[in-house]
Amino acid sequence: MVKWIKGKRLAPEIFNLPVEKIKSGWYSDKYFARTREVLLKNQHHPNVLMQIFTREDSIVCGLDEAIAILRLCAYRPNELKIKALYDGDVIKPMEMVMTIEGDYSTFAHLETVYLGVMARRSAVATRVKKIVDAANPKKVLFFSARFDHYSLQTGDGYAAFISGALGVSTDANAAWRGARGEGTIPHGLIAAYDGDTVRACLAFDKYMPKNIKRIALVDFENDCVKTSLDVARALGKKLWAVRLDTALDLHDRSVKSKSKASLGVSPELVWNVRRALDSNGFRFVKIVVSCGFDEDRIKLFNRLKVPYDIVGVGSDFFRLKRDFTADIVMVNGRPCAKVGRQYNPNPRLRLVKFK
Repeated sequence: MVKWIKGKRLAPEIFNLPVEKIKSGWYSDKYFARTREVLLKNQHHPNVLMQIFTREDSIVCGLDEAIAILRLCAYRPNELKIKALYDGDVIKPMEMVMTIEGDYSTFAHLETVYLGVMARRSAVATRVKKIVDAANPKKVLFFSARFDHYSLQTGDGYAAFISGALGVSTDANAAWRGARGEGTIPHGLIAAYDGDTVRACLAFDKYMPKNIKRIALVDFENDCVKTSLDVARALGKKLWAVRLDTALDLHDRSVKSKSKASLGVSPELVWNVRRALDSNGFRFVKIVVSCGFDEDRIKLFNRLKVPYDIVGVGSDFFRLKRDFTADIVMVNGRPCAKVGRQYNPNPRLRLVKFK
């Protein structure tokens, strides 16, 4: 595992790329693969300057992965001159995030792949940053692995981390930053113990290493106050937090209001649990909230000063899109671009050095 450091690029090898398939054009739009074929058969080797940008404010991510694609899957990659921003940089619309200069026939086949990487990673990173900013100073957990294809977990978790997410739920999510997945005691374990949350928590506590936080899920019986107290009494100081995950179509038993606004993990429910824990000597137990949280709901909780400590967010992290565009703007040292595009140098770009 490799620890991510701002301003230091991840080594290409960490991405475990399917190099031969990428080099063959397997993942490329066919017209790019055919472009390379035409250039080679015609023995035409123009030196081009390719620039890459997006049209919206974003947190850029996927640059190190894109650089790895160029380094490992281009032909004669050491002859390419690449300049780029860093993963995690804030960018403005139309700002250049990367330039690639060199013989176009050596990297024409890679455009689809590196643009797709930037699009996915930047979309996740940008959305996570919005949620993290909305929750500040409360912490955010990236609980999104179950909402998309497993093969995307590692890059998604990396994008979440660079934008300030506190933790992720799978080891794959955490791999590129040298960490491990973390989480709570799930509904499945409670069900396996006949719906007895205390028994499930005691079993978890008995068999899991001491360095793993004991975070009890307390909504199985839809009585978060009672279950939180039962678990706190059973585990005592070993209980790090309780997690409220009441479904969005239910009112917890402790909630007096029956309005639509009080469904699920509502402000009233969190207050009820906090007061109960505090009044019974469990002020040290933190509260994690989850289930249906998005930017607006988090802002509402903070505006109302709801006493939660951490929020777990899931599918909302995947609701944003970011598209990146690559254009040739110089050919053999002379301006050459489609109408409406031109070379737009960015002094923030830094030369990428190959070892």
